[in-house]
Amino acid sequence: MNQRTPTLLYIDDDDALARLVDRGLTRRGYRVVHAASGEEGLEHIRRAAAQDNIEDSIDVVALDQYMPGLDGLDTLEQIMAIPGAPPVVFVTASQDSSIAVTALKAGAADYLVKDVKGDFIPLLHVAAEGALRQAELQKAREEAEAEIHASRDRYAALAAERELLLREVNHRVGNSLQIIASLLHLQASSAGQEEVKAALTNAMGRVAAVAQVHRRLYTSQDLKSVVLSQYLDSLLEDLRRSAEGNRMSRLTLKAEPIEIDPDRAVAVGIIVNELVMNAVKYAYPDGAGPIHVELTLQGEDLLLAIADDGVGDNVKADPRSTGMGQRIVAAMATKLDASVERDPAHSGTRILLRFRRVPAAPGKTSTAAAS
Repeated sequence: MNQRTPTLLYIDDDDALARLVDRGLTRRGYRVVHAASGEEGLEHIRRAAAQDNIEDSIDVVALDQYMPGLDGLDTLEQIMAIPGAPPVVFVTASQDSSIAVTALKAGAADYLVKDVKGDFIPLLHVAAEGALRQAELQKAREEAEAEIHASRDRYAALAAERELLLREVNHRVGNSLQIIASLLHLQASSAGQEEVKAALTNAMGRVAAVAQVHRRLYTSQDLKSVVLSQYLDSLLEDLRRSAEGNRMSRLTLKAEPIEIDPDRAVAVGIIVNELVMNAVKYAYPDGAGPIHVELTLQGEDLLLAIADDGVGDNVKADPRSTGMGQRIVAAMATKLDASVERDPAHSGTRILLRFRRVPAAPGKTSTAAAS
């Protein structure tokens, strides 16, 4: 395919010089169009810009300064206002450098001084070639920037769609788990045997702990983290409304607004559920008493404490106990890479869990021990 001949629009009221430019640049591979005034040159450019035919386009403009009617600077200003205007090489016989500075600031690609004999034509050819290369680079840069913006827009749209889908998934999972918890509650209420009732109630609390995380994610602005203080507050409210809620009127929470990832939040919630339910069952054999849940930030570690003022080590072993709660706490503590210990200085029972706010790097784990 033959390369298209570039078109140079020469705007100058000097017809003789225009013919010299035509001959000189035609020999160098250009098609030259002459306009004898700024107004005529603007009409050429506007007409070319309005046409889709690339053969009739103007690729580069050589513009004289001193002309009747619109002078070069006024014409340049109007050219720059035309969308998609070609690059302009400013040409003048004046030696006044201020004109060059003004033209370049107004948007001219280059500037050169002409003479009446046409000796400047080789320089005009070099300037025109440079202006065309500069225009091509500018076009390529603008296209690249447009593609970058388009890619960012596409990414933002995909991210927004993904976030919407994740919210919908969390919403549906949370609702499904809440239905399961409600069914377990109904089954527990109708159970005749205390062992069955207790097992179903415990299962309901575990399911509700997971459901709360999904509900938090559905309503949160950030799908990657859960605010533990809000999550634990809702979880304890669920426990108050559970089958043994009448024994939890003094269940309290003191927690800092700490954010962690959803998976670890689930583990924390299940541990709290197990230890609170354990305190409800065994800490106060003669009735109800206070149970305190506390979450604090200590450096890079989180300290979770579940405490009661009950019988402590004097609790009688329940022959019906399966040890399931302890195994669940140990498993969740391992998931958190948490240490678990009993506070010996506390008069009742106080279980302390310490774990990193951010998960440790792979290979750097500690042993979690349940007491």
